[in-house]
Amino acid sequence: MTQKIKIGQLTIGGRASLVLIAGPCVIEGRVSCLALAGRLQNLAEREDIPLIFKASYDKANRTSVKSFRGPGLEKGLEILQAVKERYSMPVLTDVHTPEEAAEAAHVVDVLQLPAFLCRQTDLVIALGETGKPVNIKKGQFMAPWDMKHVIEKVENTGNRKIILTERGASFGYNNLVADMRSLLVMREFGYPVVFDATHSVQLPGGGEGASSGDGRWAPYLARAATAVGCDGVFVETHVNPSQAKSDKDNALPFKKLAGLWRQLRAIHEVVS
Repeated sequence: MTQKIKIGQLTIGGRASLVLIAGPCVIEGRVSCLALAGRLQNLAEREDIPLIFKASYDKANRTSVKSFRGPGLEKGLEILQAVKERYSMPVLTDVHTPEEAAEAAHVVDVLQLPAFLCRQTDLVIALGETGKPVNIKKGQFMAPWDMKHVIEKVENTGNRKIILTERGASFGYNNLVADMRSLLVMREFGYPVVFDATHSVQLPGGGEGASSGDGRWAPYLARAATAVGCDGVFVETHVNPSQAKSDKDNALPFKKLAGLWRQLRAIHEVVS
């Protein structure tokens, strides 16, 4: 059993219900972000989903300098604050520099440590020092048992509100593979473990100056991870993925989310 962590009105870990972390890869604008948040809130109420809304104010690790990065820290946090106030749901965002950690912590409920930066000690410590829950995404280059060192950096700040997220491992050039054993290994550290279904089907840098991927496999991997026994599932979703400004090849169409969630909930009830 993993430790229980309270985030807003929901709990992740222990024998709590399966948690869904969902939203757009990046904030594309105030109107579209609030509209998707509203759709997700309606879905959560209808299907009784413990939901955390996720969106990035800045995608600092894009393949090309020409890629859309988002509205930036100030405007992005204003939009995430509006999501919280309008829809009363917890919010998650990723932070790329130590200097941004405290400011982001004033708004969001969960600070996410990006996979590419999970060994950046100053950033890890800055996130831990906020006292907010920290979602550590396992680097594609990291073995699951090596994540104990990242955990220790956060714990060294006195923060025990830790979540671990599996998002695939590098498998040759421009490819990832999801090893379900990773979820079991990381659960042994005692913290809740989440499976990132949409990033696990990404092909990093596999497009022309951008990452590509094959989102059709994401629901299958989400079901497999739930059967293994994860505490939450992370899904990037978009009303029209082909028009998304980031990770369009991986995002799950919003219209398919309800059906997937019903399957995941049924699997979770069996295995838990």
